[in-house]
Amino acid sequence: MDKMWAGRFSKALDKEADDFNSSIHFDSRMYKQDITGSMVHAMMLSNQGIITKAEYADILNGLSGILKDIESGKLPVDMEAEDIHMFVEAELTKRIGDNGKKLHTARSRNDQVALDIRLYLRDECEEIGGLLLKLIAVIKDKANENKDAIMPGYTHLQRAQPITFAHHLLAYAMMFKRDFERINDAVKRMNFSPIGSCALAGTTYNTDRAFEAERLGFDGIMMNSIDGVSDRDFCIELMSAYATVMMHLSRFSEEIILWSSWEFKFVELDDSYTTGSSIMPQKKNPDMAELVRGKTGRVYGDLMALLTTLKGLPLAYNKDMQEDKEAIFDAVDTVKKCLSIFAPMVATMKALKDNMYSAAQRGFINATDLADYLVKKGMPFRTAYKQVGTLVGYCVENGTVLDDIPLEKYKEYSELFDRDLYNEISLETCVAKRISAGSTGYESVNEQIDYIARFLNEKGIH
Repeated sequence: MDKMWAGRFSKALDKEADDFNSSIHFDSRMYKQDITGSMVHAMMLSNQGIITKAEYADILNGLSGILKDIESGKLPVDMEAEDIHMFVEAELTKRIGDNGKKLHTARSRNDQVALDIRLYLRDECEEIGGLLLKLIAVIKDKANENKDAIMPGYTHLQRAQPITFAHHLLAYAMMFKRDFERINDAVKRMNFSPIGSCALAGTTYNTDRAFEAERLGFDGIMMNSIDGVSDRDFCIELMSAYATVMMHLSRFSEEIILWSSWEFKFVELDDSYTTGSSIMPQKKNPDMAELVRGKTGRVYGDLMALLTTLKGLPLAYNKDMQEDKEAIFDAVDTVKKCLSIFAPMVATMKALKDNMYSAAQRGFINATDLADYLVKKGMPFRTAYKQVGTLVGYCVENGTVLDDIPLEKYKEYSELFDRDLYNEISLETCVAKRISAGSTGYESVNEQIDYIARFLNEKGIH
């Protein structure tokens, strides 16, 4: 295939250099966005009298046929083409003749690729947003099922205070809600059209950039043509948001991996989302969660690769910027795969409530409540803190727990202790007494579930 830019050159590009230069093997996925943008560009050219109505009709018919044939499989993308833009334009010219050569009037591949990637990422962000909403809905439902499941809450991976499993799960619902909003915010800043910026300086033709932007669903145009072709901030911002999604998935994965181990046994993953061992018949491995955790580093790497690529580039367009696509495409694909597998894995995950409760009974996680008990009876908190610490030391030395210390022994430490202390430090009471907004108390957890449900309803998820 002849290069569209071959007129300046007296010899063909070296085959190895041609392959090195080509982007068709990864940017071909943007064929729909490329053709859609070209259709609107041709319409604008016609409206402005730059091409005739008949030429526009011919171009539109040709582009529609190419799109239909690619999607049906009738027209395979030629991997010998330099990029998807050149493939479409060459195929159009092949089909309709010289009118196809008029399509590229008043634009450059520089603004064309900037347009395509914005359109492509806008579509992908909508799909990723939908996957996030599905995961949030799964977490909300799983929390609703486990409002009465008491487990140890941890700090420093040490048992700290009693909480409900629902409360713990809802923390992830809040994280993924922010991820959804973060991606949407990034899309708002991305949603400005670069087409018409041309190579970098604009064009001498009387174009209507606002028309193209409006027809393609943008909120406006890039106001500076140099910025229009050289900006990849939106890729960085989206990849940062994707990296944050993966970080949250990885944290959740880590907990699921711990919870499903024999040392915890708080949850059991469905057989559909685990694997076995080739030599140890007893094994049930949380491979899906481990893979999500592992793929997080991949998305971080994509972000760092693009940041590094862009950091030293002068304005405007440089061929280095071709490296944006493989990184952002890989990040998109990875996030989509991980979200797609994660939601059903959590949905089918079984909470082992008795094991959670048993673990919560150990570790002195009601010690803070015992200190609060003394404070409510008039003892300064720091004094109460030290008193309860001494009692915990006694328990450790004698192999007992706070719930089982006789009242007579409590009285040796303070006359403020009375028989009502046992109810005050029961796990159920410890949870129920958490009445502050956002806490693990039953009423608060219900409010959190309702909050997430309202958010999902606003997004059409019922």
